[in-house]
Amino acid sequence: MLYTPEERRRRDASRWTLVQGVLAPFQFAVFLLSLALVLRYLATGEGLGLATASVVAKTFVLYTIMVTGCIWEREVFGRWLFAPSFFWEDVFSILVLALHTAYLAAVAFGVGDARGQMLLALAAYASYVVNAAQFLLKLRAARLESEAPHGAGRAFRSGLAA
Repeated sequence: MLYTPEERRRRDASRWTLVQGVLAPFQFAVFLLSLALVLRYLATGEGLGLATASVVAKTFVLYTIMVTGCIWEREVFGRWLFAPSFFWEDVFSILVLALHTAYLAAVAFGVGDARGQMLLALAAYASYVVNAAQFLLKLRAARLESEAPHGAGRAFRSGLAA
């Protein structure tokens, strides 16, 4: 079970659920724009400043969604991170944060050339896509769980665990 009835009540009552619901598509839009700018730079050598600024902006949106997500997790599950229902999503989120932060450090400290930094940004973006897919699958599972008759969800989950 993804949520106990009490966790579901807290999730539905939390203002942070709405914040996450707004930030997630916003972050994806920033990602798509930034990805286009990074790929443009890598293909043409043009627009390094704009590509760099876009990756920095994407990273700060990521930090924002991570902090607000931790607050949401605390309100819903009683812990800041690694609640059992979202353990693997949170583990992978740490990798996403590490790669984005490594990019910021590389730019700030002049580590590597611009092409290498942009390739690091692409690695960070690839990890973000995997993590976003994890959360979308979890969102789908939560919807299916809430739509299933009370007993059917348990039987279905038991079949998955076997």
